[in-house]
Amino acid sequence: MLGQNRDHQSLEHATDMAMFELATMTRLAAGLIAVLLAGCGQTSAIQTTTSSRSQFDGAAFAGETVELAKPTPGFEQYRLFQQGATGYVSLQSVRDDVEQRAIQFCDRKGRSMNALRETTSKPPHILGNFPRSELVFECVEKSGAPPPSTAAGEDVKFLKLSNLKKLLDNGTLTQAEFDREKAKILNQP
Repeated sequence: MLGQNRDHQSLEHATDMAMFELATMTRLAAGLIAVLLAGCGQTSAIQTTTSSRSQFDGAAFAGETVELAKPTPGFEQYRLFQQGATGYVSLQSVRDDVEQRAIQFCDRKGRSMNALRETTSKPPHILGNFPRSELVFECVEKSGAPPPSTAAGEDVKFLKLSNLKKLLDNGTLTQAEFDREKAKILNQP
């Protein structure tokens, strides 16, 4: 009887240890997954275009570039890139983050951000092709009137192109429809 009781206690102890190890392994696995997912996101430092290259150059999944405005002579151009941590991050939220960082960067210089070119990843956003956005911009003088390269007509074009890109990203427009409408907007005076 005493031997059976010892065997029963040993079995309970072994079961408790196994449960403890399983719980520990589960916590470690969850932590590792969280670290890996958080580590997949990438944001670059803001760099001049002359001292950096596009993150889309040579990438396995190409992006789509939209010219938003012509550069203003005499102003330095900057590049900013961001990638979502997973395929579940919306492309629009990545684009918004990039734009806000560019605006804040120029604000710290006492200037206004003028977006020149945007490159974004194309769906489907699957493993290896997470939502990505790269913005080339310049910081122009703040004034009551728009800078020369962003006259009222350019601002309207920017808004139209941005809205058109959103329609492409959410699947409302096909690539052919987007290209056709984009050409119309860019050819407007």
